Amino acid sequence: MKEYIIECRNLETAYAASLNRPILNGINCQIQRGEFVVLLGLNGAGKSSLLRSLVGLVPLEKGEILINGVTLSKRTLAAIRRDVGMLFQGGGLIKQLSALENVLCGRLGNRTTWQTLFGFPHRDRLLALELLDQLGLRELANQKTSQLSGGQQQRVAIARALIQSPQILLADEPITGLDVLACQQVMQTLSDLHAQGMTIVTVLHDLGIAAEYAQRAIVVDAGCIVYDGPCDNLQAKFSQVSA
Repeated sequence: MKEYIIECRNLETAYAASLNRPILNGINCQIQRGEFVVLLGLNGAGKSSLLRSLVGLVPLEKGEILINGVTLSKRTLAAIRRDVGMLFQGGGLIKQLSALENVLCGRLGNRTTWQTLFGFPHRDRLLALELLDQLGLRELANQKTSQLSGGQQQRVAIARALIQSPQILLADEPITGLDVLACQQVMQTLSDLHAQGMTIVTVLHDLGIAAEYAQRAIVVDAGCIVYDGPCDNLQAKFSQVSA
């Protein structure tokens, strides 16, 4: 029996007048534990909205989302977010903080407001340093993130997501604006996490990179899924969507 870690059932968002349709318009899909899935589509297709809806950042008018068999709701949102790491476009780092401090921010969801007044415990700092070391950034731990390259910043953002020990990592266009080497470093990091058993769902624009790293592609067009399957011959499938 297949074990679905993510289930989307008939997702529909509010009507968007600028698009003359809901942003998401009847989305149904399931993602198995341990899959590496890429979401593709033209600008405005709804792929980033689909990704962000999985952690409650896009409100739904209809349908339901299940994470690990638990329905996403206001009551369950906090617990679900502890299992789901989110990598935002551009990293979403606090540029005046160091790499280490940014990674530690990923622990805030596990601490009460009172606990944060006393700073982070030593074990959290050790874990943050270990994650930075694994991502080749140990020597940059005390550098302000504003002084890091785009690829380094994105790897700091990955470390920040990983410090909460998620089962799922969602990445919204994680390589946008990066040079070729930085793209490869970020995608290889995601690939390594997938090899360790993590479920990866990422929004990408580059079909070649999608085919190289992901197991499965979900193509979104006008708020609907128009292709869900293997990543082979994506160029031909995508040209049919944009035609």
